[in-house]
Amino acid sequence: MQRHHILVVDDDAQIRRMLRRCLEDEGYGVSESSDGENIGAALAQADLVTLDLNLGGADGLAVAQRIRQVSDVPIIMITGKGDMIDRIVGLEIGADDYIAKPFHLREVLARIRSVLRRSAGTGAAAKTASETITFDGFVLDLARRSLTGPNGEDVVLTTGEFDLLVVFANHAHAVLDRDRIMDLLKGQDWAPNDRSIDNQVARLRKLIEADTRNPRLIKTVRGAGYCFTPQKLER
Repeated sequence: MQRHHILVVDDDAQIRRMLRRCLEDEGYGVSESSDGENIGAALAQADLVTLDLNLGGADGLAVAQRIRQVSDVPIIMITGKGDMIDRIVGLEIGADDYIAKPFHLREVLARIRSVLRRSAGTGAAAKTASETITFDGFVLDLARRSLTGPNGEDVVLTTGEFDLLVVFANHAHAVLDRDRIMDLLKGQDWAPNDRSIDNQVARLRKLIEADTRNPRLIKTVRGAGYCFTPQKLER
């Protein structure tokens, strides 16, 4: 079986060496970058990117944004303990998960495995991976893990956004609270008071709602959670 390849972007050479040694010991292929520049070749073969948001002389958020413009490869951000704003912005840009410094290597490995499982489709979409779901002009192809818009345009989704949309589509018109959504997104690692669900919903709304201030497809039910309310949904 072909091994997964991880691109490590960090300006700290010691951290890069530590992550490389750990990942290679676990059977992963590893590429490195100190600043996120000139990573085209490495990005093309990467199955996942770990990205330090506090790159010396460079903006890690800008690097994340450039990556997301050309690729939907999963991104795990590495942030400082108190960098809550950067963390939220990173998730809004399209990162799939985050790890706060100081971190334990076992946590890094656990989160990499979790995100790779989701990326491979072993999470929310796995049971219905051969199906196509249509709603309000959109076509959600579970086999190809793609979304086509009403005008035939490709709607680029991150792994987390895709899996969340599948959960909503599979539970249309039901009110789901955060805990229920987390349970349905199998394979994810969550921390207490984690706001990732809210961030992913906000990003998903930007992609499928005509008016994000008055969402019609993903409605907020105050005090209860979210409800996916397409006018017509077919499999």
